[in-house]
Amino acid sequence: MARGGARNRSGPQADPSSARSDRRGVSLSALPSEGYRGEVPGFPLLRRNVMRWEYGEKGSKFQVVDEDATELIAEREAELWAWAWTTPQAVAWAREPWRWQSVAQWVRTSVICETSEATAADRGSVHRFADQIGLTPAGLKENGWQIAADEVAEARVEKSTPAEPSVTPQRRLRSVSGGGA
Repeated sequence: MARGGARNRSGPQADPSSARSDRRGVSLSALPSEGYRGEVPGFPLLRRNVMRWEYGEKGSKFQVVDEDATELIAEREAELWAWAWTTPQAVAWAREPWRWQSVAQWVRTSVICETSEATAADRGSVHRFADQIGLTPAGLKENGWQIAADEVAEARVEKSTPAEPSVTPQRRLRSVSGGGA
């Protein structure tokens, strides 16, 4: 029976800064910290209908589409989809369109988890999808990605913040002669 090593998350993660990783050719792809600035693709999943129960004559029970709730869910999915495409990870997704379905599944499951209908399985799925698409630190490592430091922005902040003048501290405690307890 096979043991460890060959499966995802089996054993310690490779350290991209080690000499062994250099010999094996392990390196992380840098993703720009400012995120993706390209065109956001259309949401690839069909619209999800939200259903509600209604009661008919003689106590019969049936489901109908709740148009208002369906519209709210579609708007929230569009909002989260647009946000996801502003992240640094979206730069990699743009190069790999086959990931878009997983990103869309993460969006849909995240929106479901924002409702009272969410199950424990839904909540667990959000974490798995987030790992697959690189939205967690573990997912970044799994995908071989690293978010590059924005050194230009750091330099801008340093220049815009004026240096505080050095002030000599005032003497705060003094001894009182002749004072006794």
